[in-house]
Amino acid sequence: MMDLGWLSSSALLVGDDGIHTLQNSHVLVVGLGGVGSFAAEFICRSGVGEMTIVDGDVVDPSNRNRQLPALSTNHGLSKADIMATRLLEINPDLKLHVIKDFLKPEMCREILQTPFDYVMDCIDSVTPKLFLLSTAYQSGQRIVSSMGAGGKLDPTKLRVADLFDTYQCQFAQYVRKRVKRLGVGEGIKAVFSTEEVMRSSLIMTDGSNFKRSAYGTVSYLPAAFGGICASVVIRDLLEYPIDREQRPLGIRIKKAARNTPGKVKDGELNPA
Repeated sequence: MMDLGWLSSSALLVGDDGIHTLQNSHVLVVGLGGVGSFAAEFICRSGVGEMTIVDGDVVDPSNRNRQLPALSTNHGLSKADIMATRLLEINPDLKLHVIKDFLKPEMCREILQTPFDYVMDCIDSVTPKLFLLSTAYQSGQRIVSSMGAGGKLDPTKLRVADLFDTYQCQFAQYVRKRVKRLGVGEGIKAVFSTEEVMRSSLIMTDGSNFKRSAYGTVSYLPAAFGGICASVVIRDLLEYPIDREQRPLGIRIKKAARNTPGKVKDGELNPA
């Protein structure tokens, strides 16, 4: 018989019925870097009974400042393998599926034939992120997506909103425009930051793994993104309310003006 004693503190908070719900849930986590590695661990420690984790990358020395699997002793090893070992040591009864590959369109469609209880997008490269969001959305899956965690320092600026209500995040703006062309509408929850990005931290990369540039990162901020993503999943699975950020009025007016044949004057939208 499965030992759930390790979840006794969680049961005090969410009740036995809540633990039962989580035990019978299957969560997909795509991307096991600074955001996804912490998100995956938080999902596991919450008592979710089945997980699928996806990442084709290996540990690089530069990952050690922010990524859970990265140590000085495991450079070059698979992040998915390291996280799989860690998750099963937390919960030996976890039903775990491990995919050690970078997400590609055909693989994405194949993975999402499974009706997950939640899809967690923790990818920091645009092209595979678009594959995942559009495919998951079209298949009717519930999704939480992490926006840009690089180039920022303040975890108190993190917010949860519908993807199309995000603001002050260039990465989110780019994702919004691209997924809209792919037929994606409202309904994807996004975790984003309203903090101005530190542009001086931008570097260009070699373009491998769909990534041509990257911002500097700090240890705690990707983990904070991962924690909020995990909290969205757990609260949604347990049907707890989630406060979602609304775009500030000025931004909403500007957006309406772009989509309406009118002009903005004195803070109001006036018909042309």
